[in-house]
Amino acid sequence: MTQGLGPVSAGSWDSCARGQIGAETDEDTQNPFVSYAFLSALEDSGCVSAKTGWAPRHVLVEDAAGTLLGAAPCYLKSHSMGEYVFDHSWADAYQRAGGRYYPKLQVTVPFTPATGPRLLVQEGPRAEEIRRQLIAGLRAVREKTGASSIHATFLQPSDLALLTANGFLRRDDQQFHWFNEGYETFEGFLAALSSRKRKAIRRERRDALANGITVEWLTGSAITESHWDAFYAFYLDTGSRKWGRPYLNRQFFSLIGERMSDRILLVMAKREGRYIAGAINFIGQSRLFGRNWGCIEDHPFLHFEVCYYQAMDFAIARGLQRVEAGAQGEHKLARGYRPVITSSAHDLPDPALRRAVADYLEDERRYVSEAVEELSNATPFRRPHDPRTDEE
Repeated sequence: MTQGLGPVSAGSWDSCARGQIGAETDEDTQNPFVSYAFLSALEDSGCVSAKTGWAPRHVLVEDAAGTLLGAAPCYLKSHSMGEYVFDHSWADAYQRAGGRYYPKLQVTVPFTPATGPRLLVQEGPRAEEIRRQLIAGLRAVREKTGASSIHATFLQPSDLALLTANGFLRRDDQQFHWFNEGYETFEGFLAALSSRKRKAIRRERRDALANGITVEWLTGSAITESHWDAFYAFYLDTGSRKWGRPYLNRQFFSLIGERMSDRILLVMAKREGRYIAGAINFIGQSRLFGRNWGCIEDHPFLHFEVCYYQAMDFAIARGLQRVEAGAQGEHKLARGYRPVITSSAHDLPDPALRRAVADYLEDERRYVSEAVEELSNATPFRRPHDPRTDEE
């Protein structure tokens, strides 16, 4: 266990983050959020620390020579904020019954509701053994720290399967993702929609830019500190309205700009010579991950244009297979995003708490499955059996 990434080299951590996933699986092998650059920026900026309730307790597996073979990004939490998988009711019930829910261990990327690897291992014949060692290490850290439980969130399928096979309880939720079905242009995507939805999206895009607004894509060295200044103002405005105190500080954005700008897409909207809105996205091997948005002027449909349609345009241009637009938002459905199930796994050693949570999760999984099925039938895509939807 290490209390921060300082003792770990970037190269050894990133080789674990990239090494364990088979290309044939539905998993992004270059997930930007588990990179050393992103996680160290959270720590070095002070966004993640014992003071903020996110004390790093990363679990490491090394060989006799000290070579890093596996790692799990893990945090000792004194609250349940910034996780996007809500267990406040579990904590309240457990504490009313006389238990102590905090601290708990969170295996995740802080403030980031994006699916990705959590059990990071070097590629090789011992990969599965090392992943099991990481699970044992997490349980050892739980005992050493007096944590009540372990929560691994936004799991890719391979990690979910191994954790549940080792006694963790599965929890499901839903998000909305856009899938690139080999579209060559945005109009190619629109052609797959019903006529009414196609017209609605065209109208939204036109109206979003009606007041002399232009949109820029910025990535790599094109992103400057002045861009980060503008974007941070947008981020603060949205954060203060949604949850009171934004999780990320200004230094964090400078650090990711220094360390991983080639994996960042800033979509910035400008009017009358100044930036008025923006969204930050992170670029994976096969996916674009939309994260934060904000604005200092309100314009109809500008949020949809900057956050969703521009991300889709970029994914088509880059040949990316999916856009993950973050948590919540059934309004994404009408704009071509589809409901998908996201999953987490929870290790609860107290038998009474485990039984209660297991019963709750069984009902919740059934509800999520039914909701996703119902929402899947409400997408704006054309129904093949009804040729009338092709009419303009």
